[in-house]
Amino acid sequence: MTIEKNGSPQAPPEMAAEGESSQVLEARYQKSARLAETRPIFPNVFRPKDQVEAIRRAVGHLTHDELETQIDERSVAGRLMAKRDYGKSTFYDLQDPTGRIQLYLRRDRVSPETFELAKQLDIGDIVGAWGRTFKTKTGELSILVEGLDLVTKSLWPLPEKFHEMSVELKYRRRYLDLIMSENSRRIFKIRSQVITYIRQFLDERNFLEVETPMMHSIPGGATARPFETYHNALDCQLYLRVAPELHLKRLLVGGLGRVYEINRNFRNEGLSIQHNPEFTMLEFYQTYAVYEDLMDLTETMFSSLAESILGTSELVYQGWSLSLKSPWPRLSFHKSLTSIGEVPEEVLADKDQALAHLASLGQVMSPQDPLGKILAKIFDLVVEPKLISPTFITLYPADISPLARRNEANPELTDRFELFAVGRELANGFSELNDPLDQKQRFLAQVAERESGDDEGMFFDEDYIRALMYGMPPAAGEGVGIDRLVMLLTDAPSIRDVILFPHMRPEK
Repeated sequence: MTIEKNGSPQAPPEMAAEGESSQVLEARYQKSARLAETRPIFPNVFRPKDQVEAIRRAVGHLTHDELETQIDERSVAGRLMAKRDYGKSTFYDLQDPTGRIQLYLRRDRVSPETFELAKQLDIGDIVGAWGRTFKTKTGELSILVEGLDLVTKSLWPLPEKFHEMSVELKYRRRYLDLIMSENSRRIFKIRSQVITYIRQFLDERNFLEVETPMMHSIPGGATARPFETYHNALDCQLYLRVAPELHLKRLLVGGLGRVYEINRNFRNEGLSIQHNPEFTMLEFYQTYAVYEDLMDLTETMFSSLAESILGTSELVYQGWSLSLKSPWPRLSFHKSLTSIGEVPEEVLADKDQALAHLASLGQVMSPQDPLGKILAKIFDLVVEPKLISPTFITLYPADISPLARRNEANPELTDRFELFAVGRELANGFSELNDPLDQKQRFLAQVAERESGDDEGMFFDEDYIRALMYGMPPAAGEGVGIDRLVMLLTDAPSIRDVILFPHMRPEK
C-alpha cells in the first residue's frame, strides 16, 4: 500500500482480509481514497474528555426528564461497531476501552459538512464525537451529537457481526478478537486485576518484589527442557529460564527474607489447553517458614482474591461448581493414589508392580526410571483428573522433588505440596532444601538421568551449591501458575484464552 501526502491510499494491500472478497476490499479502498481527498484520514488532533464507563457512572441513573433539566456536555472517542441510517438521522454504537454508548446524529443538529462526513463513515472507523447526554424512549443512555470528527479510517472491514470468528483466528488476530468480543476484553481485564491484587497481597506481608535473569548459563529450578540461545560477545551458550527458583533462593542466602517475582518462564515442551511454551509464574519465598505455612497463605490469597475481583469465592468452571473458601482438603501423595486413584497398596512400594500397573493404564516407562517418577505418572492418570475442588497433595517422593527438604519422619518423602483444582495443577511449593551436601547429591542424580536420555533432567549448578555452603536460612517457597489461575477465575477452557498472544505454528 502507498499513501500520498494527503493520506490517500493508492492501492489495496497484497494480503487480504479474512473472509472478504477482493471486490469488497477494493470498494472500501476507493471510498477511503475519495474521503482522503477532502480531509486527513489518520489525523491526531482529537482529544476526548470522557470515557463511556465514567459517563454511565455519572448520569446513567438519571431519568430522561432529569437529564433534560441539566447541561451534560460530553466528548468521547472510539470505534463504530454498528450503524443504523434513517436518512435524516443516524444511530451509531461507539465502543471505547471502557464500554459502549449510542450516538444519535440528526441532520438539523449538525453542520452540513459533519452530516456529509457521517454518511461516509464505515463500521470499524474510529471517531470522536461531542454533545449532550439524553435517554431514548426505551431508556438507553445516548449522546445527541453536535459535532463529529474522523480519528482513524478503518481500511479493512471488521468481521461480520453474526459470523463467529474461528478459534484459531481469535488467537492469531487477537486485535480483532478484542474488538469483537466483550468476553475476551473481560478476561484480560481480570488478568490484570489478578496480578495487581497478588502484588498488593504480598507487599502487605512484607515481601519484596525482585527481578532475576531471564537468560541463564545453567538452566535450573524445574525439571523441564529449556530453550537454547547463544551470546556472541560472551561466546557462551545461554538458556531461557525454566524457573527463577535458584536465583531467588540465592537472595535468601544474601539476607532478603521474603521475596517474590511475577514474570515469564520458558519451557521447550508441547502445546495444549494447559501448556504454552512461554507462561507467567508467581514465585515467592519466605525464610523461617515451612510448607504448611504457604498452604495457609495460598488459601487466604486465592479466596480473598476471588472475593475482591469477582465478588464471590463460589465458582463455576466448565460446568463444575467449586468453592475457594478455606479450608481445602489436604491429602498425602501416596494416600491419594490409593483412596482416589484406587491403586493397590503393594504397587506403591514395588517398582515392577508399579510398571505393570502403569502398563494396565496404557502407558510405558523405562525400568531405569525411579519408583517415584513412575508413581507420579500413575497419579497424573488416575488422581489428577478427579481433583475438582481445590485440594493440596502433600509429601511427594524425594526422587521427583530434587529441591525440596526431606521429611523428618520419612526421608524418602519431602515436605512438599501441589495444589490442584478442576483436574490440573495450579501451584507447587515446599520447605526448601538448604543442606548443600544433600543438594549436591540430588543434582548429580538429576545429571545422571539427563545423561541417560531425560531431556528434562536438571543441570549441575555449582554456584548454587557454593551459595548454600555459606548458609541459607530455613525457608519455604512456592510457584503459582498465573495463566491457569486466570483460566479458573474466568471460566476459560484453554490457556490460549488468557494469554494475549499465545504461541502457534507459523502461518504458511
